[in-house]
Amino acid sequence: MTARLRSLTARWTSLVPALAVVLLVLTWGRDLAPVVVALITVVLAGAVLAAVHHAEVVAHRVGEPFGSLVLAVAVTIIEVALIVTLMADGGDKSSTLARDTVFAAVMITCNGIVGLCLLVASLRHGTAIFNPEGTGAALATVATLATLSLVLPTFTTSKPGPEFSSVQLTFAALSSLVLYGLFVTTQTVRHRDYFLPVTRQGGVITGDDHAAAPSSRTALISLSLLGLALVGVVGLAKGVSPTIEDGVEAAGLPHAVVGVIIALLVLLPETIAALRSARRDRVQTSLNLALGSAMASIGLTIPAVALASIWLSGPLVLGLGPTHMVLLALTVVVSSLTVVPGRATPLQGGVHLVLFAAYLELAVNP
Repeated sequence: MTARLRSLTARWTSLVPALAVVLLVLTWGRDLAPVVVALITVVLAGAVLAAVHHAEVVAHRVGEPFGSLVLAVAVTIIEVALIVTLMADGGDKSSTLARDTVFAAVMITCNGIVGLCLLVASLRHGTAIFNPEGTGAALATVATLATLSLVLPTFTTSKPGPEFSSVQLTFAALSSLVLYGLFVTTQTVRHRDYFLPVTRQGGVITGDDHAAAPSSRTALISLSLLGLALVGVVGLAKGVSPTIEDGVEAAGLPHAVVGVIIALLVLLPETIAALRSARRDRVQTSLNLALGSAMASIGLTIPAVALASIWLSGPLVLGLGPTHMVLLALTVVVSSLTVVPGRATPLQGGVHLVLFAAYLELAVNP
């Protein structure tokens, strides 16, 4: 019976990514009927679950923190490609797209995913245990990248408006790449043990004991299918965005809500994978996914849009407004206080979720 279930899981998680890509090719750039939108939604949900499955297979093979890094970087690379494509098609109306998407990713990961994982782990296991050295390093990098890329443009004077000059944008892009590269080196080479899950006695968990590691061939197949699934997730999310835009407009909500919904859809694979790790008392893996996704979103998006701005027309607005800067500052302060003890209760999870709810409420009612 168990073997049959495994065979069934292997089949659908292999078929759905391919189906998602085929559906994406058939529907890209077309006006979709309600029935087609419903079909896309079902396939999109299946592609998210398939992406999580294949990410866990790859993570089990390569171990932490490489596994969470693979999923975070894969999602972000595809997301960046989508952002640049939309900016190329959107003209002036897409001038704030990169800023809004990156900030949405930061708030979703640092408050939404972190809050959910801390709450689930602490309710299930009493307290959520993680490594403050690794998590603190990740948080410091995210805070620095977010401030350099999203806050400083509001206060610079070389160019009118919340924009960087060409020299400033180049510096921000290079700084983002350097910091992200340094973090990945620290996470995977120099101080890998800082980013491994820990026991309640403080010992480092170097491997998973629930199953034997898959073969290299299986891991490579899962890596390929993970890429297909993520292309399907991001592309189909873009495909249903006109329907989402129509619904948001009909509800009388600000257009920025569309970006929040798309970001939530794109980050679903990381959210589900992080929650699964939290349930297994591997909170450090959850935090690696959350903060790693925030860091990759900034560290890869800003250099990409800086390069794309060479041939893209129209302004590139990166600076946040006062309300969002307050939310970002509060997120950094609260996250720092959460990280320092190396353990969290349901209270910390609730605080992060309230911050996330505040972000959503202000997106709906600015």
